[in-house]
Amino acid sequence: MFSPVIIFVGIIALFILSGIRILNEYERGVVFRLGRIVALKGPGFKWIIPMVDKMTKMSLRLITMDVPPQDVITRDNVSVKVNAVVYFRVVDPIKAVIQVENFLYATSQLAQTTLRSVLGQVELDELLAEREKLNIKLQDVLDKQTDAWGIKVTLVELKYVDLPEDMKQIMARQAEAERERRAKIISAEGEFQAATKLTEASDILAQSPMALQLRFLQTLTEMSSNQSSTIVFPLPLDLLRPFFEKALPKVIKNTPEAPLSGKGGE
Repeated sequence: MFSPVIIFVGIIALFILSGIRILNEYERGVVFRLGRIVALKGPGFKWIIPMVDKMTKMSLRLITMDVPPQDVITRDNVSVKVNAVVYFRVVDPIKAVIQVENFLYATSQLAQTTLRSVLGQVELDELLAEREKLNIKLQDVLDKQTDAWGIKVTLVELKYVDLPEDMKQIMARQAEAERERRAKIISAEGEFQAATKLTEASDILAQSPMALQLRFLQTLTEMSSNQSSTIVFPLPLDLLRPFFEKALPKVIKNTPEAPLSGKGGE
């Protein structure tokens, strides 16, 4: 049989041991005493009064939450599925305990609702092209809503946008048509620039006949270097102009006049 002293000592030892708490460096302990908050404990060895105090541990580490795919209808009436990820952390453990029952569940539901609400106000092109701006807007909205819970949302990232198959085909045709349009514009600009340069070159050659003759000789040199059996010899019209001027009066003189029709010509 144990003596009353040993039993008493054992009870006291169990009482002391049951009040020991160990908090890690990234944890904080919110202590309730008879239902009221009395202290916020830091990391290390802590002791609370058993059956009187109650400690709730809160982690201050960054939490990564995956937002499930949400059905979103954009402003231009396109149905898409959007997934996102939210990064947040607890900055005020007391608010995170007393202001919301389950801050993880509450933040998850708020993130899903905010994702559908914000993305429903933009068009599909903006959703695909301006993700960075939408990420900042989502982060700002969530951070304002969770500030009363002692939670800081540090980052929101859209992971992927799942488009319907018919919309993917339409966008592929649109991209192809856009590339063809750019190709035609580039080709037209090249033709315009070439025509402009040829016009400037013709004006310069027209002002200097010797330059035209040199260009003609250079063309003959380039043709002579070709090993083809067929040679096209360009003949300047200026060389034939004197012959045309001499032959033209004779042609006009030898051409018989056409008889006049009507009574006046009889």
